[in-house]
Amino acid sequence: MNTPVKIGGFALGLAVVFAAAVGFGAAFGPTAVTAASSASSGDSDPMTAMGDTATAAMAAAAQLPGGLMVSQDGYTLTLADRSLPAGPSVPLRFRILGPDGAPVTGYRTAHDKDLHLIVVRRDLSGFQHVHPTLAPDGTWSVPVELAAAGQYRVFADFTPTGYDGGLTLGADLAVPGPYNPQPLPSPSPTADLADGYRVTLDGRLAAGHDSELTLRVSKDGVPVTDLQPYLAANGHLVALRSGDLAYLHVHPAGEPGDGVTPAGPGITFYATAPSAGDYRLFLGFRHNGVVRTAGFTMRAEEGVGAAMPSATPAAMTDGHGH
Repeated sequence: MNTPVKIGGFALGLAVVFAAAVGFGAAFGPTAVTAASSASSGDSDPMTAMGDTATAAMAAAAQLPGGLMVSQDGYTLTLADRSLPAGPSVPLRFRILGPDGAPVTGYRTAHDKDLHLIVVRRDLSGFQHVHPTLAPDGTWSVPVELAAAGQYRVFADFTPTGYDGGLTLGADLAVPGPYNPQPLPSPSPTADLADGYRVTLDGRLAAGHDSELTLRVSKDGVPVTDLQPYLAANGHLVALRSGDLAYLHVHPAGEPGDGVTPAGPGITFYATAPSAGDYRLFLGFRHNGVVRTAGFTMRAEEGVGAAMPSATPAAMTDGHGH
């Protein structure tokens, strides 16, 4: 039944930990994390209690995975429009406000871009990885595909000039209309894309353990050994946790042209899931001048014997060429 809408790099051998979220409500973009009440319950000095609460809040925020908050360390993601109409090419505009409240105009380049933007519907369909254009006034803009109504999550992955480390901020975007949420795809170890491409995911995802995941690309049954660099890597992997859409942007072991890493067919990643549950993985790679995206659903289970991955047979191509 239709219901109306109510309106993250890897170095070789490095494992990136996908930290657990502290609550589903954080997925909707709070600007602060509520500290435990015990921080002030036994303190008779209100100012001391406030300081303890702020310290606890900062510690809790530091442990959250990316994309769960709209604001972190004084930086805030602000969408020009919190609601946009459905369409194949809808202008999306936003700013990153700094600790002084002014739009940020200075960024450090990471993987060939100053900012990476991920847009996905909350049922984990309609994934897009695009790269907007920055205006002198600090406004970013890019056309995005909003093919179906629903609640979308917008992730900005960036590093401001002078900031130590990267940030991933997230904000909700509403697309009004009849909402038909889609279930996660059924299990399959392969993803078949257009033009004869197939991506196979080997590996298991175990909660609390390092997991080696290798994605192999073939075309018309022949292994692809001439993958082209895509944002300074052989491929990029974005992982989102089902339910709260906690975000992890990972990169493969090695890099193109290092004399060690082959240009396919395999691309290896390392990741650790913090808890049992379903995760959605999106691999982007470039071949013959076209960027393509393969989506996989993986279930992380407790212990080493995790479930095998599953992949959606649907093909997805980044229409913006990024």
